[in-house]
Amino acid sequence: MSATKEEIVAFMALEFPQTKCVVEAVGDNSSTLSHDIGIDELRPGGTVSGPVLMSISDVALYVAILGKIGIVPLTVTTSLTINFLRKPSSEARIIADCTLLKVGRTLIIGEVSLYSEGSSDLVAHVVGTYSIPPKND
Repeated sequence: MSATKEEIVAFMALEFPQTKCVVEAVGDNSSTLSHDIGIDELRPGGTVSGPVLMSISDVALYVAILGKIGIVPLTVTTSLTINFLRKPSSEARIIADCTLLKVGRTLIIGEVSLYSEGSSDLVAHVVGTYSIPPKND
């Protein structure tokens, strides 16, 4: 049972109105999100802060998972590993492309590639695992 982009966007607006992440696309085992960058997202040195990159990665994984299994609100992050590869642009949106690698009964593993909009150079690579709550049959 999957969820559409529209269903996920409505769910996110209701349950996570504080997020600055924008759902651009939801596919089978995938999602693409964007995040505008402004002064609030920068750290000293004029680079995008790590928490912003981790946040969009976590949300991209969550959106891809909801697209695959449907709206299961209590699906939660159990692991998130990020490798920072290069300085993101402070003047371009961050783009997150997520692909689910393994969808099991209780765990889902995915990866996220992060880019500065307009560049094909990776700024970070993320691998995350989510736990799916048991079904009440």
